[in-house]
Amino acid sequence: MALEDAKHQVDQAFTRHDPRGLSFENAFGGATSFLRRRYSKDLAGADIAVTGIPFDQAVTHRPGTRFGPRAIREASTLQPYDPPYGWGYDPLSLLSVIDYGDMAFDYANTRDVPARIEAHIGAIVDAGAAPITLGGDHSITLPILRAVAARRGPVALIQFDAHSDSWPDDDPERIDHGTFLYKAIRQGIVDPAASVSVGIRTDNPDTMGVTILDAPSVHRDGIEATLNRIRTVIGARPVYLTFDIDALDPAFAPGTGTPVWGGLASWQAAAILRGLAGIDLIGGDVVEVSPPYDTTGATAVAGAHVAMELIALYGWNRR
Repeated sequence: MALEDAKHQVDQAFTRHDPRGLSFENAFGGATSFLRRRYSKDLAGADIAVTGIPFDQAVTHRPGTRFGPRAIREASTLQPYDPPYGWGYDPLSLLSVIDYGDMAFDYANTRDVPARIEAHIGAIVDAGAAPITLGGDHSITLPILRAVAARRGPVALIQFDAHSDSWPDDDPERIDHGTFLYKAIRQGIVDPAASVSVGIRTDNPDTMGVTILDAPSVHRDGIEATLNRIRTVIGARPVYLTFDIDALDPAFAPGTGTPVWGGLASWQAAAILRGLAGIDLIGGDVVEVSPPYDTTGATAVAGAHVAMELIALYGWNRR
């Protein structure tokens, strides 16, 4: 059946009718929506809306994450042939997933961007869909959290990152990818007592009450101990998961703006994400994929896999 489908499927981003199901279109051809889902601005009936926010004007070092959503979509064309390995079910056949496209914004009016992000994500949540966002730099997570928390209340947060992103910043006009968590906690939209940061390996003594599971602790204590700590912290709370690709060691994800050695291996990240099955995930993002700094495309491949794992996590409790 798959071979027969492959002979006829092309441009599934526009031609597919059923939002559910695997896709067998040639990976090297056709329009590159995420996982060959249909591009649509119609949120009716969607369980998940995947959307791109190609904004990178808030970085502290190397830009380029504006190209992240496009690269992640292209990398994802290798994945929709089969259910994601290790999950034991097929989220693409269970869930109605659409590619909601990228958010439009004026690149020369950066101060307007956070409000546009909040409205963009708010529309997805209001329609009853879970947002899975492809970044873009990590500043986009703050307005996403505002939109989610405005409708769900303060959330628990699972953050994969090399940096805590909780450096002090009390200027409401500043847009900075290194301060999203500081502002989210100060604004009361993230509960630090129910939040955990995984993979941290840069110094910031003030954790603001967030549990830090740094990269050395993951390497030392192992996957199960890490999962037990995360589950103890978040409990049964609704959870938003943000994955900065620099949580991975540069050996696995060199295409990012602020790489730090000693990070997670891709297998460790995969095992932790799959081990979180059963959490009440209400949305997530993968950010800081900067294709210009990775000629191999490996970083975008990692980003595409993370986004697929988020979809599988969301679908686990809905099987």
